[in-house]
Amino acid sequence: MQAKKRYLILLSAGACLGLLFYLGGIQLPAASRSRHDRSRNGYRPDQPWPHFSDPLHPFLPWDQPDTEEYNVHISPNQKRDVNTSVYKGKRCRMDSCFDFSQCQRKGFKVYVYPQQKGEKISESYQNILSAIEGSRLYTSDPGQACLFVLSLDTLDRDQLSPQYVHNLKTKVQNLPLWNDGRNHLIFNLYSGTWPDYTEDLGFDIGQAMLAKASISTENFRRNFDVSIPLFSKEHPRTGGERGFLKYNSIPPFRKYMLVFKGKRYLTGIGSDTRNALYHVHNAEDVVLLTTCKHGKDWQKHKDARCERDNAEYDK
Repeated sequence: MQAKKRYLILLSAGACLGLLFYLGGIQLPAASRSRHDRSRNGYRPDQPWPHFSDPLHPFLPWDQPDTEEYNVHISPNQKRDVNTSVYKGKRCRMDSCFDFSQCQRKGFKVYVYPQQKGEKISESYQNILSAIEGSRLYTSDPGQACLFVLSLDTLDRDQLSPQYVHNLKTKVQNLPLWNDGRNHLIFNLYSGTWPDYTEDLGFDIGQAMLAKASISTENFRRNFDVSIPLFSKEHPRTGGERGFLKYNSIPPFRKYMLVFKGKRYLTGIGSDTRNALYHVHNAEDVVLLTTCKHGKDWQKHKDARCERDNAEYDK
């Protein structure tokens, strides 16, 4: 019995030694080769072997703020270059995407691109360009300009609109003075299409400033973009006759305090706001008129107020 136990112990010990020898036999040659390579490359045993836990910098998305850890090993000049390349699109600010040097040398002058032959342009956008060209700030020399305005109509970027300009991405990129939109100002009233009305203009505005109506707080770049009101195609380019405006008139000499006339979106973005306007409409000094006639299948979504609202809107 004792001999049997001794045999089992010897067998177990032999198996363990064989396993250890097997594992060590695989790693030992590699280790010796590694030492040989290190000595051949000038490695000294007293010099610690460098350890790279993560030899590559982690990928930093363009819209994610840089951190101290990411910039800890780069010089101030390199950090400035990194920030300059990152500050594009949503992160643009005047100090990163606008070149003031031309304005300081030549003064504040605005250049409007010449209208290209065959390009359609809406009356509203033509009014904007005409107002700029009639201003004392206008210059016909791009070399004297501090600010650039496209002659391509960017006001209506709804693909369902007859005034939608196609292939705008290619046309803008081919402009010799585009320079990724730097020192450019783009005007826009409508973007996207029903029912989502995304704010995609159909081309990359790059470092250009955006003067836009109904811009969301998520996409608005403070101290860079300009929020403008949504005006109709019938809005006059200039004011009324002299003396029409009354100063220091309390109460003011006008019949209406608030007026709105537009489409009432039955579904999608804007529907909650437009559908609530009837609560403050009194048909006297507050007149808010909406119509349900919007889109091809508006009748599928119409509610109990649509017929009355449509009649008041048409009247």
